Amino acid sequence: MNGLKSIVFKAIRHRRKAVALIALVVLLTGVAFYRYATTPVNILAASGTVDIPKGSGFLRIAEILNDAGLVENRPFFWVLALVKRANRHARAGEYELTGAMSPSAILDKLVRGEVKVYPVMLPEDITVREVAKRLSAFRLIDEKEFMMLAVNRSFLASLDIEADSIEGYLYPNTYRLDRSMTTQEIIRIIVGQFWKKVTPEMRKRVEEIGLTMSEWVTLSSIIGKESGNRAEKSLISAVFHNRLKLGMKLQSDPTAIYHFAQNGNPGPAVRKEHLQTETPHNTYKINGLPPGPIANPGIDSLRAALYPADVDYLYFVAKNDGTHFFSTNLAAHNRAVLKYQINK
Repeated sequence: MNGLKSIVFKAIRHRRKAVALIALVVLLTGVAFYRYATTPVNILAASGTVDIPKGSGFLRIAEILNDAGLVENRPFFWVLALVKRANRHARAGEYELTGAMSPSAILDKLVRGEVKVYPVMLPEDITVREVAKRLSAFRLIDEKEFMMLAVNRSFLASLDIEADSIEGYLYPNTYRLDRSMTTQEIIRIIVGQFWKKVTPEMRKRVEEIGLTMSEWVTLSSIIGKESGNRAEKSLISAVFHNRLKLGMKLQSDPTAIYHFAQNGNPGPAVRKEHLQTETPHNTYKINGLPPGPIANPGIDSLRAALYPADVDYLYFVAKNDGTHFFSTNLAAHNRAVLKYQINK
């Protein structure tokens, strides 16, 4: 009987030791895991960008991070990813990561989708080709795809654009974009900003002055190209409205060189031969408005096209100081040309 008790006591002691040992191992593993999760991966490592392609499974994501030196302990990394559910919710994109970050911070960033953002400024009155080049310079779009979508009637219709081109509807603004976005997504963001700026009152005014949406944006683009001076945009607008009413050619210099911008070339200084060139947008050769916008106007030009100044001006000439001299008749205009251009 005593022998049996001795065996039982020994078994209990062994079991307690085993449990204590397991508890110690679990404790030490837990401490090691916590230290791994919260300690910088490699504080000496330089910061850099890590690109997670769309459609990447977490196995692939872990390999990309490992290749960048941001994993160190794969088993712990996988357990941590499971705990944070990063294996299901990590988002694709370009991330700015550094070895000074802990594995927990890295995974949190991937789950929150805190991708690297590029602030891209699109100034007023640049062309669709210039927009494409700016976005392409940041490697945010495929330029060829962008230009194809810019004239794709089905895609334009999905953007509520009833025109042959997206020219005029790429609203000037500063956009925060990232490389996980597709070319289509980026275009939708930019055009979406245009429609946010167009109020119901503006749409109503377009109808009141007898223009279509396309004609309104086209006129706005010419006004924007003619002057960056906000104070005189309504005067520029008045000249064109007055000419349209009288059946006069608009004779806007920027329209004569638009075909250069369409070809991806910067618009040259306007010369006499440009004014005499037969192109679809050259208002020295065609009557009325061009078939479409020649740039992407800002809100001041869009409003000026709707509310021209109440003046009788038919002509204007640049004064070489950012403003223009306006005239009601050709004789006065010729004198202004002589003063400000020929004898400048």
